[in-house]
Amino acid sequence: MCGIVGIVGRQDVNLALYDALTILQHRGQDAAGIMTCHNGKLAQQKAVGLVKDVFRTRHMQRLVGNMGIGHVRYPTAGSSGPALAQPFYVNSPYGIALAHNGNLTNTKELSEDLFKTDLRHVNTDSDSEVLLNVFAHELQEQGKLVPCADDIFEAVKGVYGRVRGGYAVVAMIANYGVVAFRDPNGIRPLIFGSRQTDKGVEYMVASESVALDVLGFKVIRDVAPGEAIFISDSGEFSAKQCSQKSLLSPCIFEHVYFARPDSIIDGVSVYKARLRQGEKLAQKIMREKPDHDIEVVVPIPDSSRVAGQALAQTLGVKFREGLVKNRYIGRTFIMPGQQQRKKSVRQKLNVIDLEFRGKNVLLVDDSIVRGTTCEQIIQLAREAGAAKVYFASAAPAVVFPNVYGIDMPSANELIAHGRTEQEVCEAIGADWLIYQDLDDLIAASSEGSPGISRFDCAVFDGDYITGDVDDAYLARIEAERNDLSKSKREKLIGESDNAIIGIQNGD
Repeated sequence: MCGIVGIVGRQDVNLALYDALTILQHRGQDAAGIMTCHNGKLAQQKAVGLVKDVFRTRHMQRLVGNMGIGHVRYPTAGSSGPALAQPFYVNSPYGIALAHNGNLTNTKELSEDLFKTDLRHVNTDSDSEVLLNVFAHELQEQGKLVPCADDIFEAVKGVYGRVRGGYAVVAMIANYGVVAFRDPNGIRPLIFGSRQTDKGVEYMVASESVALDVLGFKVIRDVAPGEAIFISDSGEFSAKQCSQKSLLSPCIFEHVYFARPDSIIDGVSVYKARLRQGEKLAQKIMREKPDHDIEVVVPIPDSSRVAGQALAQTLGVKFREGLVKNRYIGRTFIMPGQQQRKKSVRQKLNVIDLEFRGKNVLLVDDSIVRGTTCEQIIQLAREAGAAKVYFASAAPAVVFPNVYGIDMPSANELIAHGRTEQEVCEAIGADWLIYQDLDDLIAASSEGSPGISRFDCAVFDGDYITGDVDDAYLARIEAERNDLSKSKREKLIGESDNAIIGIQNGD
């Protein structure tokens, strides 16, 4: 999962891009990058690290121009490393930079086509670079010295004919403008808005509405599935439906975990969806354990706090912040490597003993993926003197890997894969475990948004909506995604990056 932003303004947009990426930091903490354009010249700064660490005053001084794009990355396809920070760039045609949130499901075939047919070279294992080269080739096929909006839309149409998976894209074409588009299923979020200045109208497109809100842009609407929008460098706006077949099927895990609660995605308030998750989970508890002895509900911060509050209120029991989060530690879900995740849990959370000692505590989390975090938190609760420790997941059991842009591990690393609910309960060390029902999760996200015909719930039910994910594909990504494979790849990439740095330094 990544965060993307594009702005076409009436003055330098570097600071606005920086602020937007800071707001979207929760979507990726591996790397960050910005590229701007001024008088046809592109300027770029990108590196591994948080936004506040990647950009310095000297970088901002050269990132001039009235249009630009930005990206915060957490690794999905590919590994970590400086070479994989985005935006990516190709100089032909025109000079194009691209940033991407999501994951392509036919990257291997596309890479072969790019080399054998399009005669293009791809330098990394990132599907974002593949996507950039497909778009660049399709734009070059239009054969125009000076492209217009319709030429760009035709290129996006060509992308839709070749690319499969879940993706939201912002791209900047030197001298011409910013284009943004979303996959025909609308799996990954993308929204745009405008603001009026004394110099004219400015436009912004981003992964979440909260980025627009904070920067003073008024939301216009979400980019529709299969739609492309184009804002010229002079501020002219165009939009066109470029896919013949489109059906809004957004990823429901955005509502569970990834998105900020103050965002609205495809008309759904993430905050309200999480409130309803808590209410429905409480109703299930009352059905299954009407005589429960829960004395206090404690959320695992931060993404489960809203659901936990609604759950406690519906049950009529106390809600307490018994776990204190160190906000300078990143989100453990998106940290590469099991050892790093385990180490970070103790650094990230500390208990307030008096909220646990002698009490029957219900811990609430947004979901259970590997089980590493919740197992350690349950142990922390016991060490703090809890009499009993129950555990509630605001999402159903995660039993299948995600292939559309969330780096959920291989199936064998998912704690619920091949286990019953009771076996998971025993594995994490809880006295009792309850999961949200999938129908209730869908209902929590569907309320108030009749425009959504279905959600991507593949991690829960194994129904991959693009229709091209089979056992062979899942076996291949399992080999790529397990922690051992990642560790080996990241070691090789680190050695490669060091070699490149050595060459640049004349070593």
